[in-house]
Amino acid sequence: MTGRQGRVWAAVTLAAMLVVAVGLTLSARRADRPTLARTTAVSASPTPDGPSVVVPGRPGEPAATRAAQEVRGAAPPRYNGLDVWYVRMMIPHHQQAVEMASLAPDRAADPRVRAVADRIRAAQGPEIGVLRGWLGERDLPAEVPGHDHGTMRGMQSAEAMRQLAAARGAEFDRLFVRMMTAHHEGAVVMSTDLLKVGADQTLQEFANGVASEQSAEIARLRELITP
Repeated sequence: MTGRQGRVWAAVTLAAMLVVAVGLTLSARRADRPTLARTTAVSASPTPDGPSVVVPGRPGEPAATRAAQEVRGAAPPRYNGLDVWYVRMMIPHHQQAVEMASLAPDRAADPRVRAVADRIRAAQGPEIGVLRGWLGERDLPAEVPGHDHGTMRGMQSAEAMRQLAAARGAEFDRLFVRMMTAHHEGAVVMSTDLLKVGADQTLQEFANGVASEQSAEIARLRELITP
């Protein structure tokens, strides 16, 4: 073999070795791809969290969907003795307001007085049910043995209620505006006090609503008073 033939043979041999090396590398990469794909698929799949639970939102807010274990781990609602006192006092307080408002359709002369009375019945009637439901969910009785509800702020005496029921026309309007204004003022004070010391979030929202709505109602009632 001449020197030129030897160089040609060496070049051919080197080229063949490179081809074999490249082929082996490509084969190894193809063999790894399924494993990587499987690994990626496994890591990308979410870990099941179990069944979801629909959690009601706050008033005016939509419900939310949460994982079951999150709901099970939630702490029970907190409340204190002053929350309970407020609910137990506000039930008869609202009941008297509804009783007063129920007299207006047959006795009031001023249509504005009848309109205010209608709003009071529409608002406070359902709120009594909310308050009773709050106690029922906690297995708490609504009544307080031996308590005189007449001592609550804004509550009208039995004699004042008899006078209101006996009045007609302009006299009824005058008594109704005076008595209901004082009644609302008592509810505003009770609710404002609870906002300072209460622990239950639902009652905080309820008391804030009572304080705001009845303060606005007081302003409307005062507009009805004639000199």
